[in-house]
Amino acid sequence: MVKDSIGVIFGKTESLNFKFAVSDSTATRRADYVKVWHEVDGWTLAQVASITRSSDGFSIEQAVDVAEGSSKVGEMNHQIIAEATVIGARDKQGALRIPKSPFSPGDKVFKADETLIKQSLGLIRGDVYIGLLEGQNIKVHLDANNLVQKHCSILAKTGAGKSYTSGVILEELLDKNVPLLIIDPHGEYGTLKYPNEEKPAMFQRYGISPAGYEDKVTVYTPASETLNPSADLLFRLNGINLGVKDLMQFFSDEHSQNQTGILFEAVSKLKAEKTKYTIEDIIFEVGQNKSKVKWNVISKLETLKETGILAEKATTVSDLVQDGRASIIDMKGVNPDLQALIVAKLCADLFDARKLNKVPPCMLVLEEAHNFCPEKGFGGTVSSDILRTIASEGRKFGLGLMVVSQRPARVDKNILSQCNTQIIMKVTNPNDLQAISKGLEGISSEVIDDIKRLSPGVALIVSKNIERPVLVDIRVRKSKHGGASVPVVKPPISPKINIDAGMDTAKEIIGEQQKAEKVENKPEIKHEPKQEQKPELKPEIKHEKKPEKKPELKSQKPKIRFGDLIYGKKTQKDDLKDEKIDEVIEETIGETTEEPEEETPYIKPPKKKKQKDGIGILAKMFGSRKK
Repeated sequence: MVKDSIGVIFGKTESLNFKFAVSDSTATRRADYVKVWHEVDGWTLAQVASITRSSDGFSIEQAVDVAEGSSKVGEMNHQIIAEATVIGARDKQGALRIPKSPFSPGDKVFKADETLIKQSLGLIRGDVYIGLLEGQNIKVHLDANNLVQKHCSILAKTGAGKSYTSGVILEELLDKNVPLLIIDPHGEYGTLKYPNEEKPAMFQRYGISPAGYEDKVTVYTPASETLNPSADLLFRLNGINLGVKDLMQFFSDEHSQNQTGILFEAVSKLKAEKTKYTIEDIIFEVGQNKSKVKWNVISKLETLKETGILAEKATTVSDLVQDGRASIIDMKGVNPDLQALIVAKLCADLFDARKLNKVPPCMLVLEEAHNFCPEKGFGGTVSSDILRTIASEGRKFGLGLMVVSQRPARVDKNILSQCNTQIIMKVTNPNDLQAISKGLEGISSEVIDDIKRLSPGVALIVSKNIERPVLVDIRVRKSKHGGASVPVVKPPISPKINIDAGMDTAKEIIGEQQKAEKVENKPEIKHEPKQEQKPELKPEIKHEKKPEKKPELKSQKPKIRFGDLIYGKKTQKDDLKDEKIDEVIEETIGETTEEPEEETPYIKPPKKKKQKDGIGILAKMFGSRKK
């Protein structure tokens, strides 16, 4: 094996893939990049698709013997085989070409260097730093113009990191002074204002520093300051001189022609009589109609009026879209139907403003896109049509679109198909995987399998500027992340405190027990089982109730048995033959068992308490010590 080589090609080879034997199991891993010298195209880049290890000398019979314990595993000759997929090599014109002739068996395989990887994959250009190539220390950049003009989609299941990834891209665009208009249904992007103070060690790994964008971010709320106190300004739509088209956007798609006719009649009359009218005037004119359908129209208009979204001084598109600034429409606390209406009106005004060049080129970020542009069969919203128009025609007018969703199957396929840059994180739902494979270019069955196994924070990126789908470890955010889950269950109290307290109590009890054993007359206990001590039992019991010992017992601290602390106190009476011994035991320990609230003091029996049959009281109650 030549120095620095990690394997040798063997067997049947092709121009698209080959197998090579690996001498060391730690030399390469799955998804690593390797290079092979081709006799025509020179150094060619390939990627390890799979690695297998086998041993022909270890049969199933030997494995059964080892499993049953009848034999042990001896030395085996392992065979490590890797299969690689050819990516290609750059020609003199800079185009990536796959060799037209296969590699030769015996060709040596080496680890690919950073320069060859970047040149072959097309990672040299780009100014939007998104993360590191997985398994490598190579920075991955995307082209900002391609990202904005030709649209972008971020698709992932809940908790996979789609909002985090979109925040990384928004930070990069803000650094490039790209105007942003963000539709934020859950209030996750307002934290762009504040620097990230978590995991400081991660910043060194990715080569960045924490940063906040408070001077570039403005948060608007269509609700009130009470519902969203963190918002900077209120967002309001124009409520003066509303036309029939404007009003019909506030209604559902199931409105009847009679409702349209009633509105048209009321608005036409107001336009003829007044130069300025409000929604109150429209409600009054609709009430003058004699049709019974007017009550449905009045109900919807009253609901619209109560939202407070209409005002004489509206928030204009020129206020929202400015160079180097991001405007966030925080929809927290807003009814879903009203959210779709706001998106429809806002996107229509934005598209018209870009066609007339009234606002600078910008990017529209649509979080939870499946709620605003659903696929046919999953319902419809008033915002679907204008979003389809932006996806298909926005590139001509410098209006980019970023679609973020956790349900790819429910997003309009016409919109997803227009996104030239796809950032896909972990997805496991079969319907969503099928939608990704059918709606996006460059996605194969092997790539779909990789999507199901992606780790949190790792994304599969498909772009026109990148030659093939690549796995990227998304970098840490410069600003604070606002989409983290809120903990519901508090962490349990550390058991170490309870254990220490329990040990202190146990030590105290053991100390009391050892103290009691020292006071006890040990020679007398040793002669317990002897038969000649029987006559001395009664005199010892008679002298136990001496008046001088009672106060001594009462003043002593109650002694608790260590076994009672662990297993609980037992108050079961022993069946003693001698009635006098019964009275002694009841007098010493029986009184405390009547009150369960107080612990029963443990008092050692007198020195020579024995039964007539030669069995001591301790042996009768707790068992013999000489078992």
